[in-house]
Amino acid sequence: MIIGVISDTHLFSRQLVLPQQVWDGFEDVDLILHAGDFCDWGVHDLLSQMAPVEAVAGNNDPQSIVHKLGRTKIIEAGGKRIGLVHGDGGLGGSTPEKAFKSFTEEDKVDIIVFGHSHVPFAEWKKGILLFNPGSPTDKRRQSQYSYGKIFIQPDDITFEHYYFDKEKTRD
Repeated sequence: MIIGVISDTHLFSRQLVLPQQVWDGFEDVDLILHAGDFCDWGVHDLLSQMAPVEAVAGNNDPQSIVHKLGRTKIIEAGGKRIGLVHGDGGLGGSTPEKAFKSFTEEDKVDIIVFGHSHVPFAEWKKGILLFNPGSPTDKRRQSQYSYGKIFIQPDDITFEHYYFDKEKTRD
């Protein structure tokens, strides 16, 4: 199973365009995970044109999106349990620490996907993959835009970040 991972798109109806790199990169995905900060539901609609979407709301999303998606969820995909959270909540610590603390040992997740910091991140902690794709539209202090993919096989989980310098819009 190939999962496209995206977060922190921060798009609004007046500029509702995903970079061509995302369209191209998600051509082969079975599922898309969005870790919040859509800012406009139209982003969900665009992603849904590529593959089924599972998502949570972020701290910049309007209440209508929070109501539709919630702030955390656990999904099952490819035989693995994936915790999905934006990563801004909780007390103290870095964004990866906050994301990790969002799920308890009883949740038995194999992967935690989060966003919020706009910083691409991947690390194994206590047997759980913590993965932040960065942002394909709002790189902030990062040198490049980014998104990610997680590859799930029966006995293996691998991942990759994809980086690009300039947003190309879809033709």
